Amino acid sequence: MFEIFFDLVYVFALTRVIAFMGHPLTPLTLAQGLILLLLFWVTWTNYTWLGNQARADLGPVAAGTTLAMAAIFVAALVIPDAWQHGATTTGARLTLALAYIIPTALHLTLYFYAATGDRQLHTTLGIYATAVALAWIPLVLGAVLGGTAQTLLWAAAFLINFTGGGVLASRVSGWPVRSPSHFTERHGLVLIIALGESLVSVGVGAEPAVTHAPVLVAALLAFTSTVCLWWLYFKRSASAAGVALARASTKRRNQAAVNAYSWAHIALIAGVIYIALGIEQVLVHLTHNQPRHAAGTPLDWTSTLALYGGAFLYLAGRVTFLRFTVRSTPPGHLVAPGVALLLLPAARILPALAALGLLTVFLVALVVYEWLGGREQDPTADETTKL
Repeated sequence: MFEIFFDLVYVFALTRVIAFMGHPLTPLTLAQGLILLLLFWVTWTNYTWLGNQARADLGPVAAGTTLAMAAIFVAALVIPDAWQHGATTTGARLTLALAYIIPTALHLTLYFYAATGDRQLHTTLGIYATAVALAWIPLVLGAVLGGTAQTLLWAAAFLINFTGGGVLASRVSGWPVRSPSHFTERHGLVLIIALGESLVSVGVGAEPAVTHAPVLVAALLAFTSTVCLWWLYFKRSASAAGVALARASTKRRNQAAVNAYSWAHIALIAGVIYIALGIEQVLVHLTHNQPRHAAGTPLDWTSTLALYGGAFLYLAGRVTFLRFTVRSTPPGHLVAPGVALLLLPAARILPALAALGLLTVFLVALVVYEWLGGREQDPTADETTKL
């Protein structure tokens, strides 16, 4: 239960990231929002690994995690000013940088404490701690400089963290998965949270004209799309991946956990967040064009990219996730991300409601195709041996 409470802070953070990207929505804010999402993801996955090593709700780990939650909450609060220009906003940028550094420092401290007596894990933590400390440099410099330099430096901070913790540390020494069931459950829960943001975005976009028929239709389309996304992961992918992870040899399991859950899930989460942002923009178009344009005017390229690019990221992330776990990807899984991109130009010239309808029809068709294709993938002993 304590870990679910920890996740609720990320509900707030994800909401703030969507709001930041959408006001105003530009290609630059899409990229900046992705950087923020990646940085928040690093902190979340860090504490998921820690919670798999030691009880998150007891003793020093619980106390330190609570302090980390407070820092993340502060970081979420200042997100709207994360890329504002001018000397007066430097304090907000530095606050965000510091509110990111504190949870990562606490995580390392708590992990070293939980890993007492485990020499191999101490080696892993030492490699990761070096990368984390190096990542703090561009993070602080970016907060001081602002503007384009901030965007580039904060992206660099994530890449340093990624290469140090996700690649180097995992390959040289490795992160042990103590409980595969706990690990897979935690990632499923955070995806549920992200999917919930798709529904929250309906309320945000529809509130001024919630009783208008086109708005209600768009809300139902958004709900249907969210159900499809849920089904594609939880009914067609998650269980088989969890079984494969549990059956794998220790070394392969640890590496698959990093690749499939800590990193492939980034695309799943980012995809859902972009779709939620696109849905919000559709509803904004509908509410601002009533009653003259019942179906709304066509979305601009950025909004269309958020909606359909989000679908591409989600479906591509699912393919990657399955490749690292069950080691088998049906042809339909491989084709689906490309279809989402091919539909993007057509959606750009359609009214906003029709663009959302087209995406919903595509997702429903994909669900029906996979449902008719048979049961969820069941990893065989041979497949898990290859893992």
